[in-house]
Amino acid sequence: MMGTSQSRITAILGPTNTGKTHYAIERMLGYRTGVIGLPLRLLAREVYDRIVAKRGPNVVALVTGEERIVPERAQYWVCTVEAMPEGMGTDFLAVDEIQLCADPERGHVFTDRLLRARGTHETLFMGADTMRGAIAALVPEAQFTRRERFSELAYGGSKKISRMPARSAIVGFSVENLYAIAELMRRQKGGVAVVMGALSPRTRNAQVAMYQNGDVDYLVATDAIGMGLNLDINHVAFSATTKFDGRRMRPLAPNELAQIAGRAGRHMNHGSFGVTGEARELDPEVVEAITEHRFTPLKKLNWRNPRLEFGSIERLIQSLEASTDHDRLMRARDADDLLALKALSQETEVMARASDGQSVRLLWDVCRVPDFRGISHAEHASLLGNIFNDLHQGGAVREDWFARQVKRIDRTDGDIDTLSKRLAYIRTWTYVAQRRDWLGDVTHWRGETRAVEDRLSDALHTALTKRFVDRRTSVLLRRLKQKEGLVADVNDKGEVTVEGEFVGRLEGFRFSQDKAATPEEAKTLRAASLQALAPEFHLRADRFYNAPDTELDFTEQGGLMWGEHAVGKLVKGDDVLKPRVQAFVDDEAGADVAEKVTRRLQHFIDRKVSALFEPLEALQKDETLVGLARGFAFQMVEALGIIPRDQVAQDVKALDQDARGSLRKHGIRFGQFTIFMPLLLKPAPTRLRLVLTSLFEGLDEFPEAPPPGLVTIPALPAIEAATYTRAGYRAAGERAIRIDMLERLADQLRAEDSRGGFEAKADMLSITGMTLEQFADLMQGLGYKAEKGEREKVKGPSETPAKDAVAEEVKPAEAAEETPAEAAPEAEAAPAEEAQAAEPEAKPAEGDAVAEGEVAADPATDPAEPVMEVFYTFTWGGFGRRQGGQGRRGQQGQGDRKQGDKPRGKGGPKGGKPKGRRDDRGGGNKPKTFQSRPPKKEKAIDPDNPFAAALMGLKDKS
Repeated sequence: MMGTSQSRITAILGPTNTGKTHYAIERMLGYRTGVIGLPLRLLAREVYDRIVAKRGPNVVALVTGEERIVPERAQYWVCTVEAMPEGMGTDFLAVDEIQLCADPERGHVFTDRLLRARGTHETLFMGADTMRGAIAALVPEAQFTRRERFSELAYGGSKKISRMPARSAIVGFSVENLYAIAELMRRQKGGVAVVMGALSPRTRNAQVAMYQNGDVDYLVATDAIGMGLNLDINHVAFSATTKFDGRRMRPLAPNELAQIAGRAGRHMNHGSFGVTGEARELDPEVVEAITEHRFTPLKKLNWRNPRLEFGSIERLIQSLEASTDHDRLMRARDADDLLALKALSQETEVMARASDGQSVRLLWDVCRVPDFRGISHAEHASLLGNIFNDLHQGGAVREDWFARQVKRIDRTDGDIDTLSKRLAYIRTWTYVAQRRDWLGDVTHWRGETRAVEDRLSDALHTALTKRFVDRRTSVLLRRLKQKEGLVADVNDKGEVTVEGEFVGRLEGFRFSQDKAATPEEAKTLRAASLQALAPEFHLRADRFYNAPDTELDFTEQGGLMWGEHAVGKLVKGDDVLKPRVQAFVDDEAGADVAEKVTRRLQHFIDRKVSALFEPLEALQKDETLVGLARGFAFQMVEALGIIPRDQVAQDVKALDQDARGSLRKHGIRFGQFTIFMPLLLKPAPTRLRLVLTSLFEGLDEFPEAPPPGLVTIPALPAIEAATYTRAGYRAAGERAIRIDMLERLADQLRAEDSRGGFEAKADMLSITGMTLEQFADLMQGLGYKAEKGEREKVKGPSETPAKDAVAEEVKPAEAAEETPAEAAPEAEAAPAEEAQAAEPEAKPAEGDAVAEGEVAADPATDPAEPVMEVFYTFTWGGFGRRQGGQGRRGQQGQGDRKQGDKPRGKGGPKGGKPKGRRDDRGGGNKPKTFQSRPPKKEKAIDPDNPFAAALMGLKDKS
């Protein structure tokens, strides 16, 4: 390609973004014919498309290693530097990025074009200003033109990837690093386009198109973007400043960094560069060199002897390894083609075939097939050996073998790495198909390999987009950038779509992004979604504020629900009956929405507390309660309507009848075991009571209310007695019994002889809903002794013994408080209405108590054999202090009984054994004993007590 002496040679030198390539294209189109050599297949395709747009496809040719488009009347040739045809004699010739003469791998090719390639009228070399001295020394006739950068380039320092500005390119030098950055950018920024030198032009163009049209605002690329690709980039960030050059890891030189950083800023738009990730800050002198475009001149260029000798393989290798004595040139290291030649020279069959000049020339052409696969030199050499043997033996590559290689690659399934490898493999066969005389049907196989590459390219683009681009985020970002109003739609299931793209769900007043599709949604997507949801938040807040209380509820863990959505939670207030609320509202919904939701929730819980604890509010507001009664009312309110009697025994004892009567008017029942308000034992108040008390005590986990309607529940050791009390139960043995039913049981127990012993009645078992064994355990939990026995079952209905004719004197209602601790468990004579206030329970059938202990008779046995039954005898266990504040030891009625004697009940006469029972020591009934003491002042009888008249009558009669 040596030109004539009239050819004008010009070196257009300067930094990036000076319009050098554009100038060369314009100059070429001013001539009838021309050829331009470019460093990358991608860039060649871009320039080809630009020229076709101006002159049409019929006059423009594209020639690269894997692509050949040559119309019959081609005038302008766009090629990669390695594929530039020789001896064409075009009017114009240009070589871009001429500074690649110093590249260790490809430099010798660019140096050869610098020394030997010429246009008949004009030759241009475009590149960095570092080449001025070398060109002046090697091409003395060259003229130089310095071009300045159109825009400024500034250093932006280190930036986190999450804070990377829009229209940025992040540069990496390994596929693994590139993919990791792309994945992170997808999560944080919505998506990226990926550009690598290994991509086919079709895949690269599809990726770049996403970036250029704004589908994504970020680009992740290798140093391939440094070679003239024209993109709208404002900022370039280096994720690394070292690269593997094929042999070792080395730091990038300042001029190499500048070549890539210069992609920032397009035409008149200023650009910036910096570092990100684990890359350290650039040294100040390096930054200054890049921004001022001043670099160390290139002193030596890579060179390889162009005068090859094909007499034999040995002569060819010697000519390729020839050195130069020029002080500006140095012999290039062994390239892939020379390494392949040396490897094949060790093959016996190859050596036998390459025995003449023509065969050696053919072998060298085969060795120049690029190692696109990059597996190993041995693998590559083996493939080239098969191709050479076929060509030498049959004049063409075996079509069946070639077809199998192509078919094996023609698959579009698999991940990104798999598709990338297949694309690299097909490039080898595409290159082979571009050789005119290597295949029988060249036209067919060129089309076939191109079709396979296109299919793989499309599949790879789809895979890259699917993995590294969130389409929903891209749509929202583009609309936001265009400042268009985003329209959000929320269906009846709470599913949110913005501009038709599903983005998540609106749960109450909190937006939950679609975690299934995107494990970690980008902040930008959330911001865009919430911006679109702003009107919906306000509409929903208005609807919530006007919703009836029936649509709201609280959970047993203190949550506040609107239908099935959590909209807030209860928090501790200044008083147990005055909890506060915390609304669950996204910050992006605004203060107005949050305030409205909070106000509505506070209204709800205030009304709920007021309605369910209305008796307590009435108790608080009753100004007629004074003195001790008012103090006791305060304790009832503080305990939310339930107090174990033993905790307030002294306070109860101090209340006179008037005080008790005023408290009874509010529904307070003074039971033997518990002081309580029956209305507050219902399921709804109980559930709220547990929540409020747990909240006020700061518990991490709130106890749940028992299911409604159960008389007894299991008593678990891990649960405190206070928790059972708040739930309306009292633990006794292995089970806990509802306190209102316990008081009904206590009413029946008072009629029994707890000193002499008694058996369980059917009514007692009916009240508790227990078996005889369970009832015995319950009684022991209440302080009784249970003696198990066995006896012959009496056939026929059992007769209830008549009560002793001598009835015990009926005491006034409050007399039970003065009985000794050993006396029969006896509470105040509660009004009949109080006993009925408890919720009715389903009673088991009569006789269940006996049935539990029966021993069934075997029909095969002797009918005369007795049938045995189990029974229990209950006696008071002798607690020093009775539940409910029953009397003290040593008071009237105690007599001379020894400590530990069983208390007397109403079932037997005072001071002795019940009638009909023999003394355990063989004696008869013990004589009564009396004690002299001043008469006790009687308490006034409560006029509101329904039994008042009867009690007064009994008193008068006595």
